[in-house]
Amino acid sequence: MDASTDSSKDSRTDARGDSARVRLSGAVMSHPKRAEEARRLADADPRGRVLVIMDPEPDGRPTALRVAPLSWSCVAPDATHHLVLQDDVVLAEGFYEHAERAAAAAPGEAIALYAGWEARNGAVARLAALAGAPWAYTLQEHVPCQALMLPAEAARGYEAYQREHGGGWPYDVVVQRYLNAIGMPVRFCTPSTVQHDDLPSLAGNTYHGFRQATLFTGAAGPAEADGPCPRFPVVPFYQYGEARCAVLRGTEWEYLETERQLARTGLLDACLAALAAAGPDAAAGLPDGAGRAVWLTAFALGAVTADLPEPDPGIAAAVMETLGSGGLCEEFTAAELLAAAPAVRDLALTALAAGRRAGADPAARTPRPAPLARVAVTGGDPAFARQLARLLADAGHGTGHDAGHGTGQGAEHGTGRGADHDAVQPAGRPSAGDLDGVRYVVHLGRPEDDGLLADVLAAAAKAGVERVVYAGSSAVYRGIRERTVTEELPAAAPADPVALAWWREEQAVLAWGAEHGVAVQLLRLADPVGRYAPQDSPLVRWVNLAWTRRPLALNPLGRHQVLDHRDLADALRAVLAAPPARPVFNVASAAFDEQELAGFLADVSRRTPWEWVQDPTVDRWTMATDLIGAELHWQPSAELRESMRALAQWWACDIHGDYTVAASVPGAPTGPAARA
Repeated sequence: MDASTDSSKDSRTDARGDSARVRLSGAVMSHPKRAEEARRLADADPRGRVLVIMDPEPDGRPTALRVAPLSWSCVAPDATHHLVLQDDVVLAEGFYEHAERAAAAAPGEAIALYAGWEARNGAVARLAALAGAPWAYTLQEHVPCQALMLPAEAARGYEAYQREHGGGWPYDVVVQRYLNAIGMPVRFCTPSTVQHDDLPSLAGNTYHGFRQATLFTGAAGPAEADGPCPRFPVVPFYQYGEARCAVLRGTEWEYLETERQLARTGLLDACLAALAAAGPDAAAGLPDGAGRAVWLTAFALGAVTADLPEPDPGIAAAVMETLGSGGLCEEFTAAELLAAAPAVRDLALTALAAGRRAGADPAARTPRPAPLARVAVTGGDPAFARQLARLLADAGHGTGHDAGHGTGQGAEHGTGRGADHDAVQPAGRPSAGDLDGVRYVVHLGRPEDDGLLADVLAAAAKAGVERVVYAGSSAVYRGIRERTVTEELPAAAPADPVALAWWREEQAVLAWGAEHGVAVQLLRLADPVGRYAPQDSPLVRWVNLAWTRRPLALNPLGRHQVLDHRDLADALRAVLAAPPARPVFNVASAAFDEQELAGFLADVSRRTPWEWVQDPTVDRWTMATDLIGAELHWQPSAELRESMRALAQWWACDIHGDYTVAASVPGAPTGPAARA
């Protein structure tokens, strides 16, 4: 597992936990429409320590942010911990006693007592259950706030933080950012000790679908101080219809398709062979397309737990039964999800067993193919460049290293097929030494970084690089009045200052190539969509407005082209695989008018109204992308809804840092979990 485990005694009362030292207070966040439900939750505490806090503006637009400061600030004077419940939960038997024991077990940490099947952290709960871990640290995601307990001083500090930084963001995102800001780890128990009740969302979240706990048994068990609390380095999850993995790289989480992660570790062929052997009827009873995603997720879960004892059969069946619901809950009704659950469980258990066998057998891993040409990615936003370098590495380019970044699990154990140490992404301004052995340089244009391009080209010349691909921007066309622009434009220096800056970089790299006899190609990229999109792009601006409940100002004449980073990597592979015959290509995934694009983004973040603005001077051109298709047979293939959702999740959950936990201690489990 090789997961970070907190064992420091300064965060605990003693080795056994001592609930007698815990003094608990609490609150139930509520609305007058739910007063009866809230009172039942408070009255369930036999010691009467829990208050019901009502929305002070019950006729206003429902939002947890109005009630949250009141709920967190009503900490009893002598309390050591404060618990806040939402009013749409059901408590396990013995809930309050369990909460006291949990506070004693980890007195200096935030403790969430729920993990929903629709969330990344629900996947962490599934992995913890399979691993037999009573605790787990959360992924970097919004904090599960249905039942959350904080040390008293942290609870008292929340109100001031929300007042300064809330800004209309969702409540669970504000809590996450607050805990990151104070450096407080978040752990949760497995099983959950509250269940999400089937009540309509007052905050407008009903469109997220039927939501329940990954694992809920109805009775709160022990919460022991000496139970392991891993932070799993690889977490396979099924969410929004996609099989994906979270992979911890140093202090950064990478989110990628499960197929890519399995291919990195050499297990994809074994996974697909086992799926084929299961037969066409294995996914009977599942919605179209769901069977493959369920199989990939469960197989990966088996691979990452292959070094651990066999999970309890009842627990394994329970958490696999909820796997499909987490991935499909926005598309199907509660009745449909529950009807499909047995078929999901049976398929997932078969895949889990296949993944455990393959993960434990070194011979099951496909040897890495012969490397392709070594590529360096320079310039641009460093995080975006790392992301692109990894995509090129997964395609087999080179045998370099991911410079300036944390060690990847696959390479660390020597088992990765296309591991993250394969494509070079030099930190800062590269030297000739950084580019030693590199055949191709992909430079992400950055005109505002004075002198960067010149430094990259100087290093490339000294290193003897064979080709440079300059990834510029469609902004070079700004100010052109044509409706469709082709690679022959602009014919001269643009008047628009932004376009001019990009044009000058293009001219500089072309002149350098002619001088040094190095092949140079230009890619003019549409607006990137996905993680690490530029903050000044309309996509990020609109996501920010949607998350913070502000209307979007849309122009009926506006047109936008977007480019998924995976499509960009595919386009680069196509360019580098062919002779450099064409000097310029336009690259885009799709084009949208403003209303269509805003609707896309609202669906994957938060639905918000828009208003029309008129600006007849707006650019209305669209790049023609026929040339790269005709010359290199490249076509976009990424699912844009998924990439827009990734952008929205990144902007909400990942841009404000993360907490850290203590390093692994002797005796912590290690092995294939870290590799798969």
